[in-house]
Amino acid sequence: MADAAITMYGAEWCGDCRRSKRLLDSLGVAYEYIDVANDDAGKDAAIEISGKQSIPVITFSDGTYVVEPSDIDLRAKVEALGLL
Repeated sequence: MADAAITMYGAEWCGDCRRSKRLLDSLGVAYEYIDVANDDAGKDAAIEISGKQSIPVITFSDGTYVVEPSDIDLRAKVEALGLL
């Protein structure tokens, strides 16, 4: 899904990643998921984007990103992008 407006860099063992995925799924928002535990290039990209080793890193089509967002902040961003 290369044309997704949202890309999430995360890992299955990460509770915040699972929570953010659950929110996006429940809202019916399409996103590309990159599992940094199994994708070294994805891991490097997430670190390059955020400048730290925290996940999830979620990028948006407007060039912005969030790191470890709350559900409230992530939902607000998705609404602001008109994806709901």
